[in-house]
Amino acid sequence: FKGLRPMCPLVQQECSLPFLLLDSHFITYPLLFHLLQEGKCLYVVLLMAFFWCTEALPLAVTAMLPVCLFPTMGILPSKKVCPQYFLETNFLFLSGLVMASAIEEWGLHKRIALKVLKIVGVKPAWLILGMMLTSSFLSMWLSNTATTAMMLPIANAILESLFGDLETLKENAKVKNDPEGELKSVHLGEFEQTLGGDQRSPEEVRKEAEYQLKVWKGFLICIPYAASIGGTATLTGTAPNLILIGQMKSYFPECDLINFGSWFIFAFPLMIIFLFVAWIWISFLYGGLNTRLCINKHDDRAAAEAKARAVIDEDYKKLGPINFAEGSVSFFFILFAILLFTRDPKFVTGWSIFFNKGYVSDAVTGVIIISILFFFPSQRPSLRWWFNPRASNTPYVPLLSWKRVQECVPWNIILLLGGGFAMAKGCEESGLAAWIGGHLQPLAQVPPAVAVILITAFIACFTEFASNTATIIIFLPVIAELAIRVKVNPLYFMIPATIGCSYAFMLPVSTPPNSIAFASGHLMVKDMVKTGFMMNILGIVCVSLAMNTWGLHMFTLHTYPDWARPLNSTVLR
Repeated sequence: FKGLRPMCPLVQQECSLPFLLLDSHFITYPLLFHLLQEGKCLYVVLLMAFFWCTEALPLAVTAMLPVCLFPTMGILPSKKVCPQYFLETNFLFLSGLVMASAIEEWGLHKRIALKVLKIVGVKPAWLILGMMLTSSFLSMWLSNTATTAMMLPIANAILESLFGDLETLKENAKVKNDPEGELKSVHLGEFEQTLGGDQRSPEEVRKEAEYQLKVWKGFLICIPYAASIGGTATLTGTAPNLILIGQMKSYFPECDLINFGSWFIFAFPLMIIFLFVAWIWISFLYGGLNTRLCINKHDDRAAAEAKARAVIDEDYKKLGPINFAEGSVSFFFILFAILLFTRDPKFVTGWSIFFNKGYVSDAVTGVIIISILFFFPSQRPSLRWWFNPRASNTPYVPLLSWKRVQECVPWNIILLLGGGFAMAKGCEESGLAAWIGGHLQPLAQVPPAVAVILITAFIACFTEFASNTATIIIFLPVIAELAIRVKVNPLYFMIPATIGCSYAFMLPVSTPPNSIAFASGHLMVKDMVKTGFMMNILGIVCVSLAMNTWGLHMFTLHTYPDWARPLNSTVLR
């Protein structure tokens, strides 16, 4: 490595020792201790990025590497690294996960889903809209993966009542490849039952089956996409949102613009707009948009739609009336959302003014509500016992048990959040973030509005191949430094990057919801690429629109804020 120092300022002195190569991974050993603090931290960041992108180690295990490497390499002492793994942001995330566990425990999510489907109707386009609305709403509070896993069986049951068996449809769609018409006699009987018993020619059978297969694909693909979109609307909806607020508190402790209420006011309209254009695109692509959307026709499809409506009604009746436990969880869920929203919504005075300033955060609010779930009874208590100790009383079972929480909460995601915060702390303390920001100075020539589009597009493309949590952990510190260098409000770049990393629509491996839908066996990779490519473009446009309209005024993004100036004064080290 003679002569390396003039080329790389992170090398402290000349070094002739070689890299230690293990299975083509460039895991270095001797060079590390000849680097400045920035170089050592850069090595850890690259190593973690490599493991996160390749998943050579479990994501949570990679997230714990800062505990091993930062202290031993002299980057940060352990007393500064370890607390990053359970900041108040992690408590807010944990409270959302526990609330979701209670909702799933008592089946409230299924009741909500079936009720929405009863309201929207059973025409294909309206059903797709109902599926998307339900999935997006549930994923605001539940995990995207749990929402998709719950909605897909409901969708398949409705589709089977509408179109019959999937394998039969696939066989009927092959009629065109059978010039003798032999396949007509194989499955046409079942097909005719689905369509009310009408006699159809092989060509009519084929066309109808192809249309129904397209609609089936539209149903399956809209659910994971809507779950990913819906998770962006609340801070607890997806991990990247919480990483944003955690890193904002680390880099810009004076900034208090982002909390549950202010984020919801900004992100919820964005979610609605994107959901609507996504519905138009998916319905157009998969045959849901036609004259039947607004006009009632009495034909074979109408008979199938009536059958599907009966299935939804029957499933809803099986749930029975709302019991005491469901009502209690509904009450605490609504209270949870209202208290988080009204704590400090910025546009009006919140209830936090009744406490010492800075003492009560969203995490405190969330933990208070979920703590009640562990002792509030799941059955209506009998008041007779208070007056007659010998009277029978209902058995005491709380709304939620800790055993259930242990089984349902994805603890690995909490470790992943902590690893992100630890990495950000190391980048800040070592000066790596400032060093990277200094090398991004040429990007100052790019207009900020164009930079927003480029950042969102880059993050959305990168997250197709890597975990969205890992993606935002890696790039958010760099984006923050870029904003400081070009004298732009950091939120103007950091918010689009955070939302963009949830827009992974093109590949089955991009997100767990995509993988679950793809595992149904009916979707092909080309279906997801074709649909997801346009979804990414629509998402980038929607984010750019939001940032340059109501987001600009909500967060005063047109000015460089005072809370970002103290950090700016230390970037040139």
